[in-house]
This record gives sequence, structure tokens and C-alpha cells, in this order.
Amino acid sequence: MPRFSVIVPAYQVQAYLRECLESVLSQSYPDLELIAVDDCSPDACGAVIDEFAARDPRVRPVHLPANIGLGPARNAGMARATGDYLVFLDGDDTLTPDALLSVADRLKETGDPDVLVYDYARAYWTGETVRNQVAAQLAEHGPAPFTLADRPGLLSLLAVAWNKAYRREFVEREGFTFPPGYYEDTPWTYPVLMTAGTVATLDRVCVHYRQRRTGGILHTTSERHFEVFGQYDRVFAHLDAHPDLERWRPVLFRRMVDHLLTVYTRPDRLPRGSRAAFLRRAREQYRRHRTPGAPVPARARVRHALVRFGLHRTYRVLRLAAALGRRAGRVRRRALRGLRRALLRTHYRVQRLLPPDTGRVLFTVEGDGGYGGDPAALESAVRDHAPRVRTAWATRRELHHTLPTATRRLVPGTAAHLTALARSAYVVTDRALVPGLVKRKGQILVHTPPGTPLAYAGLDLQDRPAAARDTDFARLLEGVDQWDHVVTGDRHSTLTYERVLPGRYRTLEYGRPRTDRFHTATPQDVAVLRDSLGVPAGAVAILYAPAPRDYRRTPVRTLDLERVVRRLGPRFVILSRAAGPDGEPLEAASDRVVDVSAHPDVMALCLASDALVTDFSPLMCDYAGLDRPIVLHAEDREAYAAARGLYVDPWTVPPGAVADSEDELIEIFAGSRWCGPRATRLRAAFRDRFCPHDDGRAAERVVRTVLLGEFAEPLSVPPARRLPVPAAAVAPETPVVSLPPQPAVF
Repeated sequence: MPRFSVIVPAYQVQAYLRECLESVLSQSYPDLELIAVDDCSPDACGAVIDEFAARDPRVRPVHLPANIGLGPARNAGMARATGDYLVFLDGDDTLTPDALLSVADRLKETGDPDVLVYDYARAYWTGETVRNQVAAQLAEHGPAPFTLADRPGLLSLLAVAWNKAYRREFVEREGFTFPPGYYEDTPWTYPVLMTAGTVATLDRVCVHYRQRRTGGILHTTSERHFEVFGQYDRVFAHLDAHPDLERWRPVLFRRMVDHLLTVYTRPDRLPRGSRAAFLRRAREQYRRHRTPGAPVPARARVRHALVRFGLHRTYRVLRLAAALGRRAGRVRRRALRGLRRALLRTHYRVQRLLPPDTGRVLFTVEGDGGYGGDPAALESAVRDHAPRVRTAWATRRELHHTLPTATRRLVPGTAAHLTALARSAYVVTDRALVPGLVKRKGQILVHTPPGTPLAYAGLDLQDRPAAARDTDFARLLEGVDQWDHVVTGDRHSTLTYERVLPGRYRTLEYGRPRTDRFHTATPQDVAVLRDSLGVPAGAVAILYAPAPRDYRRTPVRTLDLERVVRRLGPRFVILSRAAGPDGEPLEAASDRVVDVSAHPDVMALCLASDALVTDFSPLMCDYAGLDRPIVLHAEDREAYAAARGLYVDPWTVPPGAVADSEDELIEIFAGSRWCGPRATRLRAAFRDRFCPHDDGRAAERVVRTVLLGEFAEPLSVPPARRLPVPAAAVAPETPVVSLPPQPAVF
């Protein structure tokens, strides 16, 4: 008896069926049977099913003699199911990697409930993937399993069959089946949830719900959308037959009205000329099932009144009035925005007539982000070493809480910001081009590049269109021409940037200012950071920070982090700065994988970690200054190098151990290779090459050179003070393996 019976009905989905079936059979949890039902499809669905059945004994093909529809086809699959749990999947959708493993683990944790509800993401034909907007209802906090009465918000989820796993014994005992017709999920979903004695949730995207450009029931104009009335008649008939479920009648009545309004207002469902008839049927349905005491939010009362009284003409008038109102509002807003822009342009021109203020420094970062990076380190150094100079930081209002109290807060695009942009004698930024800045005589612009250029940058991206995307190289060089100083951390960065971003600027090879914290932080500071991230005492915290694949439209899945921590055991915790495979933040199934992708301070994450796992990210060059273990992992090295281009291949000059597969990465951390003597020697050579000036005073040198005029050349840097390597990261002594000669970086 398998754990799961995955039932896939197929009708005219030949273009997507292979991907669907493959997503099931490639699951890391193999204890399943796949019941693929050919609903007498006129295309090649039946042949595809037979092909998969011939190559995998877990596939059980079912060929129906006539087309009976989605609901009855699922019933035919259920009749042949032998698994503990039923999982439904439409033939054009897919399971996400490791979905069944996560479902199985959650079922075990919650004592095999009758129903487990998990999440989905809409996968659009454009490549965009968007998670369910009400995913908060699937939070795993609190006791589990529970009943629907404990979590009534589950009724607000999309009423579909494929976002749940059902205990087969429960379904057979209660006699649940799918009815024929459109919207067959409605009289299945609500009775199942209301009847289930135990329910649990899994806060993880397990299904990619394909949004096809054409085709699909919900995008098909047909009279069959009138079948929604009969489906809700079945729902309320179930309530009539089960008086103990009467409490749910008001909620379901409101859900019905909302659903009918959705069908009525969508332009691609009802045939032309049938809307008035649909609304008359909806009025009859409203009166037949009206339930006193069903609260209606104020915003929805007008819409509900349309159904209650069948006001088709009123709806058309209201829709026309709303469209006219929206158009008038857009015109008014455009006029006001144009007037505001004109006034601000005039204000900026006036401010530029006044002399620059040598006592002002304006800071800004890419994307108008919060306090962080090299500009933040330089801002702190200005306050420490040039206290008479006033600092200001331009960022979005919601990020003002990240700024020091001694720094003036500015909102980009306001009159105050434009005043600072025009009058500040110094501008510090990591942007290539500061929006709105017209460089004037006497202004000094200090640029801090985003990191050590391991991959191609600047003009070299002209031959890498996949990575360059929509880069305007002429505009990029306009920004370069405004730079007066560029801060770099090593000779490789200096030579590379001066070649690929040619300009009249002066390079200050003084070290990376943002790494100064690595040399000034105390063990107490590190302990506070680890505690704030939820890292248990004595645990080994691995920071996972892969480089973005900017040559791809969607994120690529590189590691199964849950599998890694399960294999490594409770001693390890992963801090992940990688997005999930659907583009959303990582969805962790345990508290040992912490999503830090939105954390504003990557240097704090470095300090809080015991080791770094990365691939081509320039963060490894900063992290090397911490003198903590670095492990490389990438299974797409060739693709990355071909699309992005590399100045330095980290695999030829590795800063530590190298893993070419997920299993090898697990072996490295399970043993001592990640922090052994060989890794230490590799890291030392890498650090000497890419961190020669990092001693905790890089920002001070920049400030003294630019603002105070004290330094003319980079200093000779003494050995840096580094935080001690955490005890958890110290490996036992092992024989030192002689290294092969390493190729030169430059």
C-alpha cells in the first residue's frame, strides 16, 4: 500500500501532461502510485500516459471509453486508489520539488489528519510565479491537528481539490465524490472541510497552478458557467442532510454570493447577452438559500445588493460611472503630478545657483534602500572623524527607522532631498547614476562599487546580452563621468573597474569600508546578532548566499535546504539569502532553515554565521576577511560562466572546500573538510589576494582622504584583527594534503 495515490485526470492537455507526470515521478518521496486518467481525450494524452506507464511501474493508466468530465474522471481514479492519502493534480499543473516529502513529514508530525491543506503558486505563461495571496491562513503556529471551527479562515482559500491531501479511509467512509459539470470542486471542498474531524496545514508551495494564455475552463466563454448554481445547491443540500453543520450556512451563503458575482463580472466567462439571465438566476439562488445573520462587509454590500435584487441595468450604469470616475481621477492625478514635477524642477534650479556647502554629505544606495553597505560605513566614519560635517541619507520613508538618529532623513523626490542634492559638496553612493543629479562645479561624488568583480561587469557585458538585460551603456558612462573617487578593496578590482568603467575618477584602493565591522565587532556583538536571528547556542550557522542568475527570468533551484539540514542533524542551522524556486521568499518546513533574504544588513548575517556556502557571489571576498570557512557549491557552473562571464573562476582559486553536488556538500559539513587545515590554507591565500587592505580602517582612510585631505596613497596595512572562529567551526587536526599549484588570478 503506497503512502500517496496521486490522481491526474487528463483531457486536451497534451502540451503540459509530460511535465505534470514528470513532476510526480521525480519526487524525492517515491512511495506513491500515479493514477493517470485519460478522459477519452482526442489528443495524445492517452499515448503519453501509456508511455509513462511503460517506463515506471508506479503509473497506473486508466482509459475511459467516453468523455465524462473532470469530476467523474477523478472519481474513476479514486475507485482504483490504494494509497493512504489521495492527492489530486490537474493535467496541466505540476508538483514542486520535494512537495510530497514535505507533505509526508507534516502528516507524520500532525498524527495523520483527515485533511492536510497546503499552498500553491500561480505559474503564468510569462514566466512569473505568484504565491497565493491568503497564504497566512496556512500558518503552522498553534496546535495541530485541529477542526475547521478552530481555523474557519480556511474557507477563504480557493475552493479546489488539488491543494489538499485527503486520508482515503475518511473519504470512503463519508462517501465523498465529485459531481459532474463545471465548478465541481465547490461541492467537494466545503463538505470535506466541514466534515473532517482533524485538519492540518502546511505552509509551503506544493503545487504550481498553471495560468494558460488560452484554454482552461475559467477562460472559456460558455453557457456551462450556469452550472455553478447547481453546484451550490449540492453544498446546501449537504448542510440540510447534516444538521450538525448548520453553523456554516451563513459563511457558505456569503461565499456563494461572492462566487456568483465573480462569474457574473468576469468578461471571459458568460456569452454575450446572457448576463441578465445569469443575474436573474443569481437572484433566485439568493432568495432560495438566503441565511439571516450572514454578515456582509460594508465594501461588499452594494455588490451583494446587485445579486439580491437582480439589478443588471444598475450594474451596467455603476460600471460605466466607475470607469468615468477612474478616468477623471487619472487625468486629475496626472495634472497634479505634472505640476509638482515642474515646481520641483524649478526649486532644484534655484538651489543650484547657491554655492555648495562643504559641511554637507549626502548618502544614497541602490534602490533607495535603507542604511547599509559601504555608504553606511562611510557615513559612520564621517561622524567619527569629521564631526563638523553634517550627513543626510535619502531613502524611502518606511526605511527611515534603519538610519542613525544623528543622520538627517530625506525622502527621494521631495524639495528637501533636491536641496541636499544641489547643495551638498559631497555625494556618496553605490549607484552607477544618481537619479536627478546634475553634477556641478565643486561637488565631489564618491562611488562604492557593489563588490569584487568576479563576473563580467561594465562594458564587458555588451557581449553578454543575457546578463546585461536592458542596460543602457551610454547612460552608464554618463554616470561614470560624474564620479570623482571610486573605492576598491584590492588590485584586481582596481584594474578591472578602471578598464570596464573608464572615466576620469581617482581610484582609492583602501579596502572595503563595509568590512570594517568584521574587525571592530566583539564576541558579545556576534552573540546578540545570532540571538536576534534565532540561532541556538552551540549551533553551526551556515549562511547560504548564492549569486543571482541575472541571465534567467526566474530563480533557479540550487539546493534543497531542508534536505541538507535533515541530513546534517540538529547541530546545523541555515541562514538563506536565496529565493524559492517560485520566486517568492524561501518557504521553510522547519525552524532550522531561516529565510534572511529580506534582511537589510548582509554584514550582520556574515558576523552571525559560522560558515558561508556560495557559488559566484562576490560576498565571498568580503567574508574571507572574517577568516571563517567558505564552501563553494554550484551545479550549473558551465551555464553561469557561459552566460555571465568570469574574470575569476572561484573553482580555480577556491577559498575553501568545493562541492560539485548536494550530496558532496552534505559530506563536507558532516566531516571536517569545511573547516580543516586544507580549507584554512586555501582561505588564507584567497584572503591575501582579495582582502589585502581590510583592517577595520578602510572607511576612515576614505574620509581622511576625501574630506580632510590627509592621505595621498593607500597605507601599508598591518595584519588585521579578526574575530575568533567559533568553537563549533574548529575541526580536529587532520593530515595536511599538499595542494596542486593554483593558477594566477590576474
